[in-house]
Amino acid sequence: MLDAALKTQLKAYLERLVRPVAITAYVDDGARSREMLELLADIREVSDKITVTEVRDGGERVPSFALASPGHDIGLVFAGLPMGHEFTSLVLALLQTGGYPPKVEQAVIDQIKALDGSFVFETYFSQSCQNCPDVVQALNLMAVLNPNIRHVAIDGALFQKEVEARQVMSVPTVYLNGEVFGQGRMSAEEILAKLDTNAGAREAARMDKMAMFDVLVVGGGPAGATAAIYAARKGIRTGVAAERFGGQVLDTMAIENFISVPHTEGPKLAAALEQHVRAHEVEVMNLQRAVKLIPAGDTVAVEFANGATLTSRTVILATGARWRQMNVPGEDAYRNKGVAYCPHCDGPLFKGKRVAVIGGGNSGVEAAIDLAGIVSHVTLFEFDAQLRADEVLQRKLKSLPNVTIHTSARTTEVKGDGQKVTGLAYEERGTGRIREVELEGIFVQIGLLPNTEWLKGTLDLSPRGEIVVDAHGQTSLPGVFGAGDCTTVPYKQIVIALGEGAKASLAAFDYLIRTPAPGESAQAA
Repeated sequence: MLDAALKTQLKAYLERLVRPVAITAYVDDGARSREMLELLADIREVSDKITVTEVRDGGERVPSFALASPGHDIGLVFAGLPMGHEFTSLVLALLQTGGYPPKVEQAVIDQIKALDGSFVFETYFSQSCQNCPDVVQALNLMAVLNPNIRHVAIDGALFQKEVEARQVMSVPTVYLNGEVFGQGRMSAEEILAKLDTNAGAREAARMDKMAMFDVLVVGGGPAGATAAIYAARKGIRTGVAAERFGGQVLDTMAIENFISVPHTEGPKLAAALEQHVRAHEVEVMNLQRAVKLIPAGDTVAVEFANGATLTSRTVILATGARWRQMNVPGEDAYRNKGVAYCPHCDGPLFKGKRVAVIGGGNSGVEAAIDLAGIVSHVTLFEFDAQLRADEVLQRKLKSLPNVTIHTSARTTEVKGDGQKVTGLAYEERGTGRIREVELEGIFVQIGLLPNTEWLKGTLDLSPRGEIVVDAHGQTSLPGVFGAGDCTTVPYKQIVIALGEGAKASLAAFDYLIRTPAPGESAQAA
């Protein structure tokens, strides 16, 4: 199952185990069980602290395996093969079950251990989903730290009947005590915020007591992270408040144009960005959504959804962008019930089914090509009279036998039966005729929208909602700067966002050294 290089790497990791790990494998005579046993044999081979016991005709799901450690009450199960993106989740689960301390803030560990009640989590993942590991790893950690918490990570592609019975059409999907708890990427902090209803109020009270910042960065993507690092290196008081640290990069599958790094993945880059920020003296406030910008003479205040307000001498807005929606009837009703935005994550759930891709740019055509290898048929809809993707992608798409392309097509409605998507209605723009296509899934790939609605009426925005900035990142408000995908800077690329974050931070520092601090003018007089 594992090649020699991976075994060597795994052996080095598992040397960190400080206590025994007992694996119980629930198997039958099927090919999947044999594959799982092969994987577990490879794991057992590289560490003398690991034992594997086979159980036949047992377990809630077959194949599956549970991790435990003698003398410790741990409820952690993998149903299926945790390979692909989930192999890292398996390695971390082995380490944490074996007593290796997690790389998590102590406050988070304390909050997990303090949870009281009975929590049985089930997470449906796909091996190709880059969002799933965050959820699986967070819940695995919680199951290791708190005996009141049980977690089962389930490969949705392997347990297809279960997925269909529960109508899981998006991964990760998390159930808590048999009811849907959440869908999409969630960190341990986000899960805790939903379980611990007082957490938000405690964090708001903590933020309200914070002293004034010299630079407050709003947003934790590449631009925001870079701005925070550059500011902190100047030795000035720096804070970064982000709705989710990493931003849109977290949803990016493969990154192959990050100069000097031939290949990486979004979540890996996002984790590195956060680690780099936390290595400096930066006050990091995650899961904080800004709702109001309040200029106040020589300072600027930012109000957040939790009710807290932070004050700073300068503010750098780096709130990024999000997937653009179709805004047609049925889209909201069937989101995660057939309407999806990540083909890499959710594509395996539509194996053998009919799907549509909305959008004929690079992202749409790439999605259609990827999905064509999984589903029975892909229908691509493009509003324009021709596809806008690179010619090489168009040639590949048109060579596939199970793809149909409709140009000059405007999606008008998502059809469904009340529980899931059943089709799509579209207008032939040339004739005005409305047609319908029967299908089970719709993947929307029509570009991005800047996260700037909360700034309307406060500073200058472009007709597309982007923050208007000059060559230094300065906005129309003194002391307020912008960086990254939320601004008018062209070409929304990670490497450009990094540079813009650095530039905005340097401009903010230049502003600070040329502007009297609050109270200085009065003292001089």
